[in-house]
Parts: sequence; structure tokens; C-alpha cells
Amino acid sequence: MTALEAPEDWDAVLRRADIVAVIEARTAIETEAAALAATRRTATDLRAIRRALDGRRAHASGVEAHVDADTAFHRSIVVAAHNPILLELFDGFTPRLRQAMVEMLRLRRDDGGQADDDRHALLADAVAARDPARAAAESRSHLADLAKTLG
Repeated sequence: MTALEAPEDWDAVLRRADIVAVIEARTAIETEAAALAATRRTATDLRAIRRALDGRRAHASGVEAHVDADTAFHRSIVVAAHNPILLELFDGFTPRLRQAMVEMLRLRRDDGGQADDDRHALLADAVAARDPARAAAESRSHLADLAKTLG
């Protein structure tokens, strides 16, 4: 490696570390929100989650549109938790989350495809089934897999 290559490599390392930190924070917020949503969700919440899941599938192309649709899905889960503090944390975190997720997709060069869609459907199904342990596990597993793709 030459000295000229080092800054680019270091920048990539820093971007990956920053994205991992964002994923860790998402895990803290979204895993608990998923468990609470499974317990507290209403029929109206469930319809919003399903609409957001459909919207996520409809916006599979284009990095920014995909990230926005994905964020809307995850926000619908947080809303269904009926915890205003978790929602405030999520909403306050969203601009940083968006930036990190756009960067992550650009580094990965793919959005996870059908397997990623299936993971989100499993999370929605766990909330619909009122299974807080499974909802939390699906959320945690999904986010852990995101972090692993950056390793």
C-alpha cells in the first residue's frame, strides 16, 4: 500500500465504524420497540405496518427511496409500540440513520433483495401474532446481519 492509498482506506474504515455505531443504536431502540409493538399494537397499527411493508417493496430501486421506505416501515413498528419516548428517539435519530443507511447500501452495492424483504415480513408477522419475544429476535437478528455485512 502506498501513502496515497491510506487515506481512502482509512475513510472507508471510519464510515463502516460509524455505520456500525448507528446499527447498534437502532438495535437498542428498535428491538425494544418491536417487543412492545407486539404487545400493544392495534388493528390500525397493524394496517399501517402492512402498508409500510408494501411501500418498502414498491421502492426497492433507488438507494434514497429504498432507505426512506425502509425507515417508514421501521417507524411504523416504533409507532405501534405506543411509547412516545422511543418514538422521539427514533425520529430524532432518523436523519443520522438515513445518512448511514444510504452510505451502507452504497458500500454494499445491494439492498439485500428478496431475503431482506422476507426478514421484514417476518418482523411484521411477529408483531401481528402478538409475539414480543419473536418480534424482538427478528429485529435484533436483522440488524445484526446488517452489521455483519460491513465486517
